[in-house]
Amino acid sequence: MTTITSPASAPPSPSPPPPFHLSTPRPEPLIQGAEAHIYTTHFLHPSNPCILKHRPSKPYRHPVLDARLTKHRILSEARTLVKCRREGVSVPGVLALGAEEGWMLLEMVEGGTVKEGLRRWGRREKKGGAVGEGGIGGGEVVGAQEGVGGREEVGRAGEIDDEVMGLMRRVGEAVGRMHEVGVVHGDLTTSNLMLRHPVRKITNGTFNEEASWGKEQAAGMVSLEGEIVLIDFGLAGQSVQDEDKAVDLYVLERAFGSTHPDVEEGFKEVLRAYGESYKGARVVLKRLEEVRMRGRKKSMIG
Repeated sequence: MTTITSPASAPPSPSPPPPFHLSTPRPEPLIQGAEAHIYTTHFLHPSNPCILKHRPSKPYRHPVLDARLTKHRILSEARTLVKCRREGVSVPGVLALGAEEGWMLLEMVEGGTVKEGLRRWGRREKKGGAVGEGGIGGGEVVGAQEGVGGREEVGRAGEIDDEVMGLMRRVGEAVGRMHEVGVVHGDLTTSNLMLRHPVRKITNGTFNEEASWGKEQAAGMVSLEGEIVLIDFGLAGQSVQDEDKAVDLYVLERAFGSTHPDVEEGFKEVLRAYGESYKGARVVLKRLEEVRMRGRKKSMIG
């Protein structure tokens, strides 16, 4: 007997939590992670976009334990964000919270991640200033063959240009400010660092008005300018221990090495800026050396 099987269908999108499942327009799924689902929605009015983060229940946990853990974790993340915001650390603002239901509304950060920005920049440099298929602008030329502003391609001159070094400096300062107020992130990667691009005049191309990051993309521009905003504090906590801060830096260093090898040398600028960012930073950098040694030993032993 022949058995006919239908092709596997895509898994259904997660349903937003109450009361957002009744919202119009309905929240749109953005990211589905292991611990949380991220949606784009609006706050009070459709003209005010924001981010909805929901920690769904885990069916494998006892219902009472699950409810307690979910409430504790969403409250802990919200409190950490509020503390950072109050102390001047650049993080998304908390707009609303449903601790019992496990959801939180966050300010929308207009821009992209540092990971996205560095990858686009790398593609532009490798193509000598032209962004081809799959890049920004669909193949428009945004600079001469030597790169925008006469910059040399990464790997050809062995140097990293001022634009990237400026980005590294701002990353180090942002992480230093967070550590100064006694907060450790727990998952510092370039995916959890946003670039909030400044609104400014665009004189190149067809745009001659106040323009945002989205319009820069449409104009075929690649920019690493803007404020560093730290996001995703799901694993964050409050700590004054130098060891915890050093581990944060080590995780970020490994992320740069594995995801952005072309600019790995520029991480020295992150550490330099971090070392100048607050009084106790130098001690943390000394502890980072010990964390590195333990990491190398672990890699060798397996």
